[in-house]
Amino acid sequence: MRKTRSRIRFSRIAVYVLIIAITIIMLLPFAWMLSASLKLNREVFQFPIQWIPPHPHWQNYVDIWTKIPLTTFVYNTAKITIIVTLLQLLTSSFAAYAFAKLRFAYRDWLFLGYIATIAMPWQVYMVPQFLMMREMGLYNTHLAIICLQAFTAFGVFLMRQFYMSIPDELCEAARVDGMSEYQIWWSIMLPLSKPALSTLTIFTFVFAWNDFLGPMIYLTKTELKTIQIGLRMFISQYSAEYGLIMAASVVALIPVLAVFLVLQRFFVEGIASSGLKG
Repeated sequence: MRKTRSRIRFSRIAVYVLIIAITIIMLLPFAWMLSASLKLNREVFQFPIQWIPPHPHWQNYVDIWTKIPLTTFVYNTAKITIIVTLLQLLTSSFAAYAFAKLRFAYRDWLFLGYIATIAMPWQVYMVPQFLMMREMGLYNTHLAIICLQAFTAFGVFLMRQFYMSIPDELCEAARVDGMSEYQIWWSIMLPLSKPALSTLTIFTFVFAWNDFLGPMIYLTKTELKTIQIGLRMFISQYSAEYGLIMAASVVALIPVLAVFLVLQRFFVEGIASSGLKG
Protein backbone atom coordinates (compact mmCIF):
# COMPACT_ATOMS: atom_id res chain seq x y z
CA MET A 1 0.00 0.00 0.00
CA ARG A 2 2.80 2.38 0.89
CA LYS A 3 4.63 1.49 -2.32
CA THR A 4 1.52 2.25 -4.35
CA ARG A 5 1.07 5.63 -2.67
CA SER A 6 4.73 6.51 -3.15
CA ARG A 7 4.50 5.60 -6.83
CA ILE A 8 1.42 7.76 -7.28
CA ARG A 9 3.12 10.63 -5.47
CA PHE A 10 6.26 10.25 -7.56
CA SER A 11 4.26 10.20 -10.79
CA ARG A 12 2.43 13.38 -9.77
CA ILE A 13 5.70 15.11 -8.94
CA ALA A 14 7.12 14.03 -12.31
CA VAL A 15 4.08 15.40 -14.12
CA TYR A 16 4.31 18.72 -12.26
CA VAL A 17 8.02 19.01 -13.03
CA LEU A 18 7.36 18.30 -16.70
CA ILE A 19 4.55 20.88 -16.87
CA ILE A 20 6.71 23.51 -15.16
CA ALA A 21 9.60 22.79 -17.53
CA ILE A 22 7.36 23.10 -20.61
CA THR A 23 5.87 26.32 -19.25
CA ILE A 24 9.31 27.84 -18.72
CA ILE A 25 10.39 26.88 -22.23
CA MET A 26 7.24 28.47 -23.70
CA LEU A 27 7.72 31.67 -21.68
CA LEU A 28 11.40 32.11 -22.57
CA PRO A 29 10.74 33.91 -25.91
CA PHE A 30 8.40 36.36 -24.18
CA ALA A 31 10.96 36.97 -21.42
CA TRP A 32 13.62 37.61 -24.06
CA MET A 33 11.30 39.99 -25.91
CA LEU A 34 10.62 41.97 -22.73
CA SER A 35 14.33 42.05 -21.90
CA ALA A 36 15.29 43.13 -25.42
CA SER A 37 12.72 45.94 -25.34
CA LEU A 38 14.76 47.59 -22.57
CA LYS A 39 18.11 47.42 -24.38
CA LEU A 40 19.98 49.43 -26.95
CA ASN A 41 20.11 47.94 -30.43
CA ARG A 42 23.74 46.81 -30.02
CA GLU A 43 22.92 45.03 -26.74
CA VAL A 44 20.03 42.91 -27.99
CA PHE A 45 22.08 40.00 -29.36
CA GLN A 46 24.89 40.04 -26.83
CA PHE A 47 26.02 36.64 -25.58
CA PRO A 48 25.62 35.49 -22.90
CA ILE A 49 22.16 36.96 -22.62
CA GLN A 50 21.60 39.57 -19.94
CA TRP A 51 18.03 38.80 -18.95
CA ILE A 52 17.88 41.81 -16.65
CA PRO A 53 19.54 44.82 -18.34
CA PRO A 54 21.88 46.65 -15.94
CA HIS A 55 20.77 49.97 -17.42
CA PRO A 56 17.19 49.63 -18.74
CA HIS A 57 16.60 51.83 -21.78
CA TRP A 58 13.02 52.96 -21.14
CA GLN A 59 13.38 55.48 -23.93
CA ASN A 60 12.46 52.70 -26.37
CA TYR A 61 8.86 52.89 -25.16
CA VAL A 62 8.85 56.61 -25.87
CA ASP A 63 10.53 56.43 -29.25
CA ILE A 64 8.09 53.89 -30.69
CA TRP A 65 5.31 56.50 -30.51
CA THR A 66 7.36 59.21 -32.23
CA LYS A 67 9.35 57.34 -34.89
CA ILE A 68 6.21 55.90 -36.48
CA PRO A 69 2.50 56.83 -36.11
CA LEU A 70 1.95 53.97 -33.66
CA THR A 71 -1.14 55.58 -32.16
CA THR A 72 -2.83 55.49 -35.56
CA PHE A 73 -1.79 51.89 -36.10
CA VAL A 74 -3.14 50.81 -32.70
CA TYR A 75 -6.42 52.61 -33.37
CA ASN A 76 -6.79 50.99 -36.81
CA THR A 77 -6.00 47.54 -35.42
CA ALA A 78 -8.40 47.93 -32.50
CA LYS A 79 -11.15 49.20 -34.82
CA ILE A 80 -10.83 46.28 -37.25
CA THR A 81 -10.42 43.69 -34.51
CA ILE A 82 -13.41 44.78 -32.43
CA ILE A 83 -15.75 45.03 -35.42
CA VAL A 84 -14.62 41.68 -36.85
CA THR A 85 -14.98 39.98 -33.46
CA LEU A 86 -18.50 41.30 -32.92
CA LEU A 87 -19.57 40.36 -36.44
CA GLN A 88 -18.16 36.85 -36.13
CA LEU A 89 -19.94 36.32 -32.82
CA LEU A 90 -23.20 37.47 -34.41
CA THR A 91 -22.97 35.55 -37.69
CA SER A 92 -21.49 32.37 -36.21
CA SER A 93 -23.98 32.04 -33.35
CA PHE A 94 -26.90 32.92 -35.62
CA ALA A 95 -25.98 30.39 -38.33
CA ALA A 96 -25.07 27.76 -35.74
CA TYR A 97 -28.51 28.03 -34.17
CA ALA A 98 -30.14 27.34 -37.53
CA PHE A 99 -27.89 24.34 -38.22
CA ALA A 100 -28.36 22.91 -34.71
CA LYS A 101 -31.99 23.57 -33.77
CA LEU A 102 -34.01 24.23 -36.95
CA ARG A 103 -35.25 21.68 -39.45
CA PHE A 104 -35.06 22.56 -43.15
CA ALA A 105 -34.24 20.82 -46.41
CA TYR A 106 -30.62 19.80 -47.00
CA ARG A 107 -29.55 21.26 -43.65
CA ASP A 108 -26.81 18.71 -43.00
CA TRP A 109 -25.50 18.89 -46.56
CA LEU A 110 -25.31 22.67 -46.43
CA PHE A 111 -23.48 22.50 -43.11
CA LEU A 112 -21.05 19.91 -44.46
CA GLY A 113 -20.34 22.02 -47.55
CA TYR A 114 -19.78 25.14 -45.47
CA ILE A 115 -17.47 23.40 -43.00
CA ALA A 116 -15.52 21.83 -45.88
CA THR A 117 -14.24 25.30 -46.76
CA ILE A 118 -11.99 25.10 -43.69
CA ALA A 119 -9.82 22.60 -45.58
CA MET A 120 -9.14 25.12 -48.34
CA PRO A 121 -6.10 27.37 -47.63
CA TRP A 122 -6.67 31.09 -47.97
CA GLN A 123 -3.73 31.31 -50.38
CA VAL A 124 -5.74 29.29 -52.92
CA TYR A 125 -8.45 31.94 -53.38
CA MET A 126 -6.43 34.96 -52.24
CA VAL A 127 -5.95 36.43 -55.74
CA PRO A 128 -9.58 36.05 -56.94
CA GLN A 129 -10.70 37.52 -53.63
CA PHE A 130 -8.40 40.50 -54.06
CA LEU A 131 -9.67 41.10 -57.62
CA MET A 132 -13.25 40.96 -56.40
CA MET A 133 -12.60 43.46 -53.61
CA ARG A 134 -10.83 45.80 -56.00
CA GLU A 135 -13.71 45.67 -58.49
CA MET A 136 -16.09 46.53 -55.66
CA GLY A 137 -14.02 49.62 -54.84
CA LEU A 138 -12.95 48.35 -51.43
CA TYR A 139 -9.21 48.38 -52.04
CA ASN A 140 -7.38 50.54 -49.48
CA THR A 141 -10.30 50.49 -47.08
CA HIS A 142 -10.81 48.81 -43.73
CA LEU A 143 -14.17 47.60 -44.99
CA ALA A 144 -12.46 45.07 -47.25
CA ILE A 145 -10.80 43.28 -44.33
CA ILE A 146 -13.93 43.53 -42.19
CA CYS A 147 -16.12 41.99 -44.90
CA LEU A 148 -13.66 39.16 -45.56
CA GLN A 149 -13.37 38.23 -41.89
CA ALA A 150 -16.98 38.77 -40.79
CA PHE A 151 -17.87 35.12 -41.48
CA THR A 152 -16.00 32.03 -40.36
CA ALA A 153 -16.77 28.35 -40.86
CA PHE A 154 -14.77 27.47 -37.76
CA GLY A 155 -16.93 29.74 -35.62
CA VAL A 156 -20.13 28.18 -36.97
CA PHE A 157 -18.76 24.70 -36.29
CA LEU A 158 -17.70 25.63 -32.75
CA MET A 159 -21.03 27.22 -31.86
CA ARG A 160 -23.09 24.44 -33.47
CA GLN A 161 -21.29 21.77 -31.50
CA PHE A 162 -22.10 23.66 -28.33
CA TYR A 163 -25.74 24.22 -29.28
CA MET A 164 -26.12 20.49 -29.97
CA SER A 165 -25.34 19.84 -26.28
CA ILE A 166 -28.28 22.03 -25.18
CA PRO A 167 -31.47 19.96 -24.77
CA ASP A 168 -34.03 20.48 -27.52
CA GLU A 169 -36.73 20.53 -24.82
CA LEU A 170 -35.67 24.07 -23.88
CA CYS A 171 -36.41 25.31 -27.40
CA GLU A 172 -39.64 23.31 -27.64
CA ALA A 173 -40.88 24.74 -24.34
CA ALA A 174 -40.03 28.26 -25.51
CA ARG A 175 -41.95 27.71 -28.77
CA VAL A 176 -44.96 26.49 -26.81
CA ASP A 177 -44.81 29.71 -24.77
CA GLY A 178 -45.02 31.68 -28.02
CA MET A 179 -41.40 32.77 -28.43
CA SER A 180 -40.09 33.25 -31.95
CA GLU A 181 -36.85 31.69 -33.17
CA TYR A 182 -35.11 35.05 -32.84
CA GLN A 183 -36.25 35.35 -29.22
CA ILE A 184 -35.11 31.80 -28.45
CA TRP A 185 -31.70 32.53 -29.92
CA TRP A 186 -31.35 35.80 -28.02
CA SER A 187 -32.95 34.90 -24.68
CA ILE A 188 -32.00 31.23 -24.28
CA MET A 189 -29.15 30.14 -26.53
CA LEU A 190 -26.84 33.11 -26.13
CA PRO A 191 -26.98 33.28 -22.31
CA LEU A 192 -26.19 29.56 -22.13
CA SER A 193 -23.31 29.77 -24.58
CA LYS A 194 -20.86 31.95 -22.66
CA PRO A 195 -18.05 29.34 -22.74
CA ALA A 196 -18.33 28.90 -26.51
CA LEU A 197 -18.71 32.63 -27.13
CA SER A 198 -15.66 33.33 -24.97
CA THR A 199 -13.61 30.74 -26.84
CA LEU A 200 -14.64 32.17 -30.20
CA THR A 201 -13.93 35.70 -28.96
CA ILE A 202 -10.39 34.78 -27.94
CA PHE A 203 -9.64 32.99 -31.22
CA THR A 204 -11.15 35.73 -33.37
CA PHE A 205 -9.54 38.58 -31.44
CA VAL A 206 -6.08 37.01 -31.55
CA PHE A 207 -6.34 36.20 -35.27
CA ALA A 208 -7.66 39.63 -36.28
CA TRP A 209 -5.20 41.52 -34.06
CA ASN A 210 -2.18 39.57 -35.33
CA ASP A 211 -3.26 39.40 -38.97
CA PHE A 212 -0.39 40.49 -41.19
CA LEU A 213 -1.01 39.22 -44.70
CA GLY A 214 -4.51 40.65 -45.11
CA PRO A 215 -3.66 44.26 -44.19
CA MET A 216 -0.43 44.03 -46.17
CA ILE A 217 -2.38 43.15 -49.33
CA TYR A 218 -5.33 45.52 -48.97
CA LEU A 219 -3.85 48.53 -47.14
CA THR A 220 -1.08 50.64 -48.67
CA LYS A 221 -1.84 54.06 -47.19
CA THR A 222 0.03 54.82 -43.97
CA GLU A 223 -3.03 56.21 -42.21
CA LEU A 224 -4.87 52.90 -42.77
CA LYS A 225 -2.18 50.42 -41.74
CA THR A 226 -2.35 48.17 -38.69
CA ILE A 227 0.21 47.65 -35.96
CA GLN A 228 1.58 44.45 -37.49
CA ILE A 229 2.41 46.31 -40.70
CA GLY A 230 3.74 49.23 -38.69
CA LEU A 231 6.34 47.03 -36.99
CA ARG A 232 8.06 46.64 -40.35
CA MET A 233 8.74 50.37 -40.39
CA PHE A 234 11.47 49.81 -37.80
CA ILE A 235 13.30 47.74 -40.42
CA SER A 236 15.25 49.86 -42.90
CA GLN A 237 17.13 48.73 -45.98
CA TYR A 238 20.39 48.12 -44.17
CA SER A 239 19.51 47.58 -40.51
CA ALA A 240 16.72 46.87 -38.05
CA GLU A 241 16.06 48.62 -34.74
CA TYR A 242 15.41 45.49 -32.71
CA GLY A 243 15.04 47.30 -29.40
CA LEU A 244 12.18 49.37 -30.80
CA ILE A 245 10.67 46.33 -32.52
CA MET A 246 10.60 44.44 -29.25
CA ALA A 247 9.14 47.42 -27.37
CA ALA A 248 6.37 47.78 -29.96
CA SER A 249 5.77 44.03 -29.84
CA VAL A 250 5.27 44.22 -26.07
CA VAL A 251 2.72 47.00 -26.56
CA ALA A 252 0.96 44.95 -29.26
CA LEU A 253 0.81 41.94 -26.93
CA ILE A 254 -0.97 43.75 -24.08
CA PRO A 255 -4.51 43.83 -25.60
CA VAL A 256 -4.38 40.12 -26.50
CA LEU A 257 -3.25 39.23 -23.00
CA ALA A 258 -5.93 41.43 -21.45
CA VAL A 259 -8.72 39.79 -23.49
CA PHE A 260 -7.55 36.32 -22.51
CA LEU A 261 -7.32 37.18 -18.81
CA VAL A 262 -10.81 38.67 -18.83
CA LEU A 263 -12.39 35.68 -20.60
CA GLN A 264 -10.37 32.81 -19.17
CA ARG A 265 -12.97 32.06 -16.49
CA PHE A 266 -15.61 31.36 -19.15
CA PHE A 267 -13.03 29.68 -21.37
CA VAL A 268 -12.49 26.87 -18.87
CA GLU A 269 -16.11 26.36 -17.88
CA GLY A 270 -17.73 23.01 -18.65
CA ILE A 271 -19.81 23.32 -21.82
CA ALA A 272 -22.11 20.39 -21.10
CA SER A 273 -23.06 21.61 -17.62
CA SER A 274 -23.65 25.12 -18.94
CA GLY A 275 -26.21 23.76 -21.36
CA LEU A 276 -28.31 22.45 -18.50
CA LYS A 277 -28.45 25.63 -16.47
CA GLY A 278 -31.71 27.41 -15.75
